[in-house]
Amino acid sequence: MADITSITAEVRERAGKGAARAERQAGRVPAVIYGNKEQPVTVSVSPRTLQQELHKPGFFTRVFEVEVNGNKHLVLPRDVQLHPVTDSPIHVDFLRVTKDTKINVGVPVIFLNDEKSPGLKRGGVLNIVRHEIELACNAMEIPHSLTADLDGLDIGDAIHISHIALPEGVQPVISDRDFTVATIAAPSKLKSAEEEAAEAAEAEAAEAEATEAGEGEAKPEGEAKKEKEEEKGE
Repeated sequence: MADITSITAEVRERAGKGAARAERQAGRVPAVIYGNKEQPVTVSVSPRTLQQELHKPGFFTRVFEVEVNGNKHLVLPRDVQLHPVTDSPIHVDFLRVTKDTKINVGVPVIFLNDEKSPGLKRGGVLNIVRHEIELACNAMEIPHSLTADLDGLDIGDAIHISHIALPEGVQPVISDRDFTVATIAAPSKLKSAEEEAAEAAEAEAAEAEATEAGEGEAKPEGEAKKEKEEEKGE
């Protein structure tokens, strides 16, 4: 069973942009509770409470109990609109859920043991393909995060969804392929020790060939000059 966070909300008697603007001017954040085949309820919440919850991990994967005039609604946050300049919340959508509600939800991926990755130690880069994975699960059993282990991964290795342990009853929405979550990539300037050794050997070989060729040409030219001088002397 998921941990449930309780918050309070006030009813908004009017809906629409004008009413929402009035709520914001009054220092409240407008919100709506919908779903579960019930009528939507327009409410407003404390901006301070909402900011506190937004700064906690996994806001969109946590179930909330919103109390409105004595009535309690079990909900899951589905969308938060932010002010384009201040990034403060200006509207929230809450979806009603029950213990039987099935839902698709994006869950963030946390990468562990980067210090144990040979590839990262050699200067490789963690290329994250999916920062979160969309899962299909019961609303009351949503994992707050998924963990991907980087231990032992070298440059060129990849983490696929099959490498990540999922809780019982939880499945990825993409189920027809073993998709990539992240890779250990080599920067364009990074060369392996083998490549560097091979290039050094090639450079040494080329230099040696050039030296030998130069020495071989010097002797015939000297002999030819000597012969010409001797011919002139004769």
